[in-house]
Amino acid sequence: MLAAPGKDNRPLFAAKDISKFYRENGPKIFPQKGLVQEAWNKLRGGPKYDGKFLHDKIGSLLGDTKAADTLSNLVVPAFDVKRMQPILLNSFEAEREAHKNARLADVCIATSAAPTYLPAHSFDTRRSDGGRPHEFQLVDGGVAANNPTMAAMSLLTKEMHRMGRQDDGGVGASVYRNILVISIGTGIAKQAERYTAADCNKWNMLNWLAYDGFNPLIDFFYNASVDMVDIHAEVLFELLGCEDNYLRIQTDTLEGDTALVDCTTEKNMKELIKIGNDLLKQKVARVNIDTGVYETVAGGLTNEAALKEFSGKLSAERKLRQPARE
Repeated sequence: MLAAPGKDNRPLFAAKDISKFYRENGPKIFPQKGLVQEAWNKLRGGPKYDGKFLHDKIGSLLGDTKAADTLSNLVVPAFDVKRMQPILLNSFEAEREAHKNARLADVCIATSAAPTYLPAHSFDTRRSDGGRPHEFQLVDGGVAANNPTMAAMSLLTKEMHRMGRQDDGGVGASVYRNILVISIGTGIAKQAERYTAADCNKWNMLNWLAYDGFNPLIDFFYNASVDMVDIHAEVLFELLGCEDNYLRIQTDTLEGDTALVDCTTEKNMKELIKIGNDLLKQKVARVNIDTGVYETVAGGLTNEAALKEFSGKLSAERKLRQPARE
């Protein structure tokens, strides 16, 4: 939404427009259904929602815009169920390889195709040599990279290595000192202290998939992958002495409706916005590498102040890159 080109090659959306967009369209993307409809959906199989409104909305907004047309570089994860491989749809490779230059609408639909909630998405792209179309069969990027921080950094590093070789130079560890990372989570349910090993030993296969309103096995995989990425990033930036270059903003306190993926009532939407605004006022927290627990940085800034500091650095960098005026 922030990188797609709109009128006069300006961003299609401003950041301030996004929460309004979700409040207006969320109830149509995830229409609330009665108990009878819910029961019928489970019996007939398939995803909980047909995705038609979401697909039509994305298509109408983005049209034939391609991944290489974005105003800034993008890395968007997905998972190819046919190849059984993670896919990083990105603008770097899209500019060079025709079969990777997918329609941005297809990229967005694929990366949001959450299993059980929305249908998997398939599409073809054309090769530059006119050969057989390249086929994608994709589901939600969260399956591959629920926290895509390291995926983005890895692809960026690969691209900088490529440019370094072209310049007959090298790209060392110092490159990471020039990378600024703002990692914003979407919130996770409050689940710490919920389970014990004794509980797990009593579960059958169905309990692992559904227990007390949660999905333990999925939750374990989700939390483990997200936290491991954060730990890796923390270790890397701390090792290089530039830990302030990495800002992670996340909450693990969601409960009730706020912890649901698809509760789009006006009341819940307002509550989620409030949680986000409250999170801005909290102090920056970092994961303790030894314990895995998030701890407030002593004498640190609030998340809001840290974001402003980051924006100042980015603004200064942009000015340095602009050609000098006559």
